[in-house]
Amino acid sequence: MEELAEEAGITVRTLRFYRERKLIHPPRREGRIAWYDETHLARLRTISALLERGHTLNGIAELAEAFDHGRNVGELLGLGAPTEETPVRLTPEALADYFGDQATPENFAASLELGYLGTDGGEIVHISRRLLDVTAALVREGIPLADVLSAGRRVRAHTDALAELFTDLVITEGRTAEDLQRLRPLAKSVVEAELSMAMDRRLQARGGPEPQRS
Repeated sequence: MEELAEEAGITVRTLRFYRERKLIHPPRREGRIAWYDETHLARLRTISALLERGHTLNGIAELAEAFDHGRNVGELLGLGAPTEETPVRLTPEALADYFGDQATPENFAASLELGYLGTDGGEIVHISRRLLDVTAALVREGIPLADVLSAGRRVRAHTDALAELFTDLVITEGRTAEDLQRLRPLAKSVVEAELSMAMDRRLQARGGPEPQRS
């Protein structure tokens, strides 16, 4: 315990307090010897980093609980990694840097439920760099993260329906999943074009500027 506290830059008393609050896992015991490892040190450094960013111990404890009970990366990826999206590995403090005081246990749990986030040891894995960057950009624009995640849940339902529609269109007699994979850029182009025109209609209905045509 003394060695761990020294490595983490905290006092033994503080370490005992964190253990009592269940902010770190119990050590592995061999007889009367308690062994701490790199995962304990990583968690202590994360706690210190989150405290420096203005998070309270209560909030950190709730985040730690959500983190410990989240789906692991194997469950997140299912049968394999996304074919076109790049997963991102993050420490908890890096996630806090993205979303600040909106990196709450409730938002973390919602992200886990959506399948945006999973865990791998002491790291968090986001399923898509593109989704992470867009979500962070929307939050920087002043849109609450909870609202972005709620919208993401609704988008998921629509995109699942679109994927099913295109799959049924392509995979007919004589066509296979390989054909579906080959033709998926066409499906994405249709959805992008239709969404663009739908946004034009919404803007015009709200009195926005006329869309520019090339």
